[in-house]
Amino acid sequence: MTILRGRLTHHHDAEVAVLLIGMRVNRWWRVDLWLPTFLAMPRMLAELERNRVAAGRGEAEHLGYLGARTLFGAGGPTVVQYWRSTADIYRYAGSPAQSHRVAWAAFNSRARRAAGAVGIWHETYAVPAGAQESIYVGMPPTGLARATGGPVPVTPANRPQAALRQG
Repeated sequence: MTILRGRLTHHHDAEVAVLLIGMRVNRWWRVDLWLPTFLAMPRMLAELERNRVAAGRGEAEHLGYLGARTLFGAGGPTVVQYWRSTADIYRYAGSPAQSHRVAWAAFNSRARRAAGAVGIWHETYAVPAGAQESIYVGMPPTGLARATGGPVPVTPANRPQAALRQG
């Protein structure tokens, strides 16, 4: 990816919802339980990305997913997802026509067989319009800026609070 120069920010003046979702393997030897959980997320992200692209071409109703980034750490993988709204997240999660319902049912079935072998978690944040802040310096397109159309130069009109503090 191309490293972008200068001080950049995102250009998105509507509300956004941020979903953090992750898993933790508690019993590594129970590959039969944690591997299907691990593999479910890439399938859901691919489904959401296909929809985002098709909706952009006018070929599908937009589910509200804007983009995501996967992080790997000692506690396990975490996916940071950007959505138009929390209502879009809940609509996708509850839809029998989408992959999440099937993955959730399968996880619950496995969890009943060996409680605690793998843990999952999520946190959802509703961020009102104008309440987001981002600064990118020496970075490829990432995060909120990548999910909402790419980073833009910081200008006097769009200066995030962090840029104001640093001059």
